[in-house]
Amino acid sequence: MFDLRQIQKMQKELQERMERVREELKQKTVEASSGGGMVSAVANGAQEIVAVKIKKDAVDPDDIEMLEDLVVAAVNLALEKSRALHEEELSKLTGGLKIPGLF
Repeated sequence: MFDLRQIQKMQKELQERMERVREELKQKTVEASSGGGMVSAVANGAQEIVAVKIKKDAVDPDDIEMLEDLVVAAVNLALEKSRALHEEELSKLTGGLKIPGLF
């Protein structure tokens, strides 16, 4: 028979561990670049962009569109890496199960 108190206790423990993992993910970062390293973006494990770096050589006043494209590419790559990090850390917590709403 199911013990409702035991299930509630397990749920509370899982929620607490998930909150700790989320806080830890905010401290972990990943970096991605585009344009051969001309533009780079840093994201944390919470899918937040925390830095964008642009080398001087990437700035051409006559071709701002290229710089914009490089920034978008670097940011998208950083977010992709951040999502992978997030999923990896949460899968450790769930034993590899993909629980809807967690990922």
